[in-house]
Amino acid sequence: MSDMLALTFDRSREKWESSTGLVRERIPVPELDESSDGADRSKVVIQVMYAGFCGSDRGIWWRKAFGDMIDDSLSEEGRDKRVVGHELLGRIIAVGSRVGEKYNLKVGDVVSTESHIVCGACHQCRVGDLHVCAKDKIIGISMDGCFAEYLKLPAKALWPTDLGRIRPEVAAVQEPFGNAVHACQHADLRGQTVAILGTGTIGLFAVLIARGLGAGKIIGVEVNPHNAELARKLGCDEVLHPGAPDPERPWASSDALHAKIMDLTDGVGVDVAMEMSGFNSSLNNAIRIARRGGNVVAFGVKNGDAHIEDFHRVVMNGLTMHGVVGRQIFGTWEITKSLLETHSNGIQDAVWKHILNEGKGTMVDIRDFEKSSFEQMISNNPKALIRFAGH
Repeated sequence: MSDMLALTFDRSREKWESSTGLVRERIPVPELDESSDGADRSKVVIQVMYAGFCGSDRGIWWRKAFGDMIDDSLSEEGRDKRVVGHELLGRIIAVGSRVGEKYNLKVGDVVSTESHIVCGACHQCRVGDLHVCAKDKIIGISMDGCFAEYLKLPAKALWPTDLGRIRPEVAAVQEPFGNAVHACQHADLRGQTVAILGTGTIGLFAVLIARGLGAGKIIGVEVNPHNAELARKLGCDEVLHPGAPDPERPWASSDALHAKIMDLTDGVGVDVAMEMSGFNSSLNNAIRIARRGGNVVAFGVKNGDAHIEDFHRVVMNGLTMHGVVGRQIFGTWEITKSLLETHSNGIQDAVWKHILNEGKGTMVDIRDFEKSSFEQMISNNPKALIRFAGH
């Protein structure tokens, strides 16, 4: 077991600005070596079963995001190659000498992982806000990730998973599902009217979670017809098109969308507006359709400045704005576990049937990976899986 298949970006092989995609190649299998690195005493080697392809991975694939973080971290490590990927399900095949006693993990355990590897020493970590650690590393971006047959990770980041309660393909996407859980935690959704602006993967998860947490009415806002139809199947009471942007004011909110939302809410607006797409116009739509005293959850990310339309509306309407990143470690994971393992709510089945399409056209074996066909897969589906050692 000297080498393995992996999907990589190598800055000595391709220029970030003029390339796309990832390259499948053989690289050395990571090993534990406590004599050379004492930190390996608290690490494990994992055989990857399934890995999820995330929106962040799309940003790397198309070279639209995280290039600076990858480049800076590679320079710190004195390397040129980065293994991408951070959503996984795998089996532990080797443990450091402190792992069993400290983390109660052993060879053979099946695990997922928190993708943010926190320092444990900064101010945020010390006061319990681990999800906004000042010195965190992100798997697959600032350290090697899981688009590989094996990877080495700190045991403190791992999440034991019971395959008797959750099917492995769904277990592989617990991390992004947890993003949506965290976003839905920022306001009490029970009996509330919730708008989800952008029903990509995380937005679709949020539809399921909002319904599972007791939302009264769920309104989706989506431009992609396929995703809009999925949102309806997953529980949206209405799915609206936001309308074409104004070419002279591309950041502006939509009068037509606002009018429709007011009609659906008896002129009140939504209790919670969740912005999941990252577009400037969508953020302004979220602010505009939220009722007075309502909540706006900002999860979508886009680099650069944003134009806030009629900023006085945020203040005078008494809106509460929430910026959401990652997952609370590990509180969000506990809620994720409960939602996915409770079969009576239908959430796990819906993720497998509708978002993952039961693996049909959404999953590729690493041994069959080919760039152009995989690119088509991720372009046509909200979520894709790569199988490494799963069945």
